[in-house]
Amino acid sequence: MKNIIITGTSRGIGYELALQFANAGHKVLAISRKTTQALLEHQNVTCLSVDLADESQLDTVSDFLSSTWKKVDAVVHNAGALLLKPFAETTQADFESIYKVNVFAVANLTRICLPYLEKGSHVVTISSIGGVRGSLKFAGLAAYSSSKGAVGTLTELLAEEYKEKGVSFNVLALGSVQTEMLNEAFPGYQAPISAEGMATYIYDFTLSGNKYFNGKVLEVSSTNP
Repeated sequence: MKNIIITGTSRGIGYELALQFANAGHKVLAISRKTTQALLEHQNVTCLSVDLADESQLDTVSDFLSSTWKKVDAVVHNAGALLLKPFAETTQADFESIYKVNVFAVANLTRICLPYLEKGSHVVTISSIGGVRGSLKFAGLAAYSSSKGAVGTLTELLAEEYKEKGVSFNVLALGSVQTEMLNEAFPGYQAPISAEGMATYIYDFTLSGNKYFNGKVLEVSSTNP
C-alpha cells in the first residue's frame, strides 16, 4: 500500500486515476477545487478542496502531511489549465493565470512534499505533447503549450538536484485524450483514447516508471500531436 497524491481529481484523467489507485488498496490524497461524491465516499481517499493557483491554500496539504501521512510515495501533478486564444489577444494576466496552475503549482506542491519523499519515491507531471520542442503546435495555445514546456525543464532540473536522495522526477507528455477539457477547447474532436485508458497507463508508470527513467520527458501519444 502506497501513499499517492494526485491533483486535478474532480474529473477526467485525475478522477479515473484516483479511483484506480484507491480501488487497488493505495491511500490517495485527491486535490482539486471541486470534490466528487465517489471519491469522498471511498475509504482509501482523502479529498482536499484546494485552488492550486493560490499558493496559500497549499497550507492544508502541508498540514495533512505533517499530521497524518508523514510519507509520500508518489505525486502525480495532473491538474492543468488551458487557454485557447490568439496570441495577440493573450494578456500577461492570461499567461500568469495559466502558469500559476501549470507551472507554479507543480513547483509549490513538490516543495511541500520534499520532506516526505524518500528513496524510491516518484514525482510524475502530466504535460502535453504540445509542450515538447519540435512537436506539431496548435495556434492559440501560446500560454498553455509554453507552460507545459516549462515543467519539462523544471523536471530535468529536479531530477538532477535530488538524484542523490533517490527521488525520481519524470514528465508524461500526452497526446489527445477524450476528456472534458479537450471537449471544451475543441468541441466535436474525438480523441483515440479515453480518460480511463490513459489513467491506466499513468497508474502503471507511476508505480514502476522510475525504475527505468529519471529526468525524462516521455511522449505518450498515438496522434500528432
